[in-house]
Amino acid sequence: MHEEVLDPETDERGDPKEGFNFGEFADSKAQQPLPPALQAHEAQLSRFSGLCRELAMKLLELFAIGLKVDPAEGGANWFASRHEKSKGPSGTILRILYYPSSTAPSPSPIRAGAHSDYGSLTLLFRLPGQPGLEILDPSHNWVPVPVLPLGTENDPFPPILVNIGDLLSYWTGGLLKSTVHRVVGPSTGVDDQGDRGTMEDRYSIAYFFHPCRDTELVSVPSERVRERVKGRGQGKVVTAIEHLNGRLAATYGWGSEEVAAG
Repeated sequence: MHEEVLDPETDERGDPKEGFNFGEFADSKAQQPLPPALQAHEAQLSRFSGLCRELAMKLLELFAIGLKVDPAEGGANWFASRHEKSKGPSGTILRILYYPSSTAPSPSPIRAGAHSDYGSLTLLFRLPGQPGLEILDPSHNWVPVPVLPLGTENDPFPPILVNIGDLLSYWTGGLLKSTVHRVVGPSTGVDDQGDRGTMEDRYSIAYFFHPCRDTELVSVPSERVRERVKGRGQGKVVTAIEHLNGRLAATYGWGSEEVAAG
C-alpha cells in the first residue's frame, strides 16, 4: 500500500492499492516465489499470461498493417518482432490489482494517480459493477471508461480494454497516443457535508506488454509516421529498458544507483 506513486507531481502519499506482479512464465512456471494462495493456480496463471501475449502480438501486427510499414523493413511483423521471447528478456508484467475499501473520513477518490503506461500496450480486465477508470481527453477533462460499453451489456464476459503505452507513441512519433489515465474509487455516495461514504473494493488484472530490453525506440518505417515527424530532430535514441528504468525511478523514488542495478 502507498509504495507506488504514479503521479509524483501531485501526490507524494502514494496510491492506496495492492498488487502482485508476475514476470514472464517459463515452462508454465513463475520465475519468482508464489504465496500459498496462488501456488495452486500457477498453471492457470501461466496459461492466461500466454493468451495475453498471443493477443498482444496479434494487435501489434494489426497496428503495423494499419500503418503500412515498409515490407522491406519488416512489414506487419515490425512491432511484433521486437517482442519475441527468443530475442531476450523484457519488462512484460502480469499484475493482479486490489484497491481496498476505505472508511476513512473524506477519503481521496484517487486510487491510482494520473499516468501513462510504460510499455507498448496494456490489456486490462475489469469486473462488471466496478467502474473507476478515467482517461484524460484532448480537452483535458477526465472521462469515465465504462466496463461494459454500449452494445456489450449482454456479453458473457466484459470486453478487454486495450491501452496504448509509451513505446507505441515513441515509435510512431505520437501518432498513436499513450493514454493518460487514472483510477478513482467507486463510492457509496457523498453526504450533505460533502464527505464521501465508504470506498468500495475494486479488483482488476493488467497485462503490461513490453519489447525486449535492448530494443531501440526509433521511428517505425511508415510513410504516415515519416510525414508526422518530418523536420523534427532525431535526438538521443533510448532503449526500452532505459525508458522503463526512468519511469520506474520516478514512480518508486529510486536513486540512480538503484536504477543501474535494476
